[in-house]
Amino acid sequence: MNDPEFDLPPHAPPEVIAEWNDLADGVCRELARAGLPARRGDLDGGSQTGPGAEVHVDPMADGGVYVDWEAGAELRTPALELFAKGIDYADPPPVVRHHRNVHAFMRDALTGILASAGFQVEEPDPHTHGSAVHVKGRRP
Repeated sequence: MNDPEFDLPPHAPPEVIAEWNDLADGVCRELARAGLPARRGDLDGGSQTGPGAEVHVDPMADGGVYVDWEAGAELRTPALELFAKGIDYADPPPVVRHHRNVHAFMRDALTGILASAGFQVEEPDPHTHGSAVHVKGRRP
């Protein structure tokens, strides 16, 4: 039997990943300056959880720096439990709707705060990155 081969995209060069790491650290600093909790989720191996901005570097060649909002467990847990059971997407339960809305509002807030701090930001493909914000770099 042959081993299956996966056509994974290549990683970005080490110097590009180093630039993205510096950018991600700067994003964390700016969000903290604005009063928001922020952490590098890619560096803690997912061991730290909690509400706030989760910043990570996607090392794939077309990756970069992404920031997503993590709601508190009191909102996140019941929403995800209901979602896992299956919901009517046209009329989701209030806690699922609220959880979704919080993520949308925080995406807008993160986008505005980071743009104000001098970062180039955009909304990435939601199917790939959910409600995350893509930080492309610093504005010149």
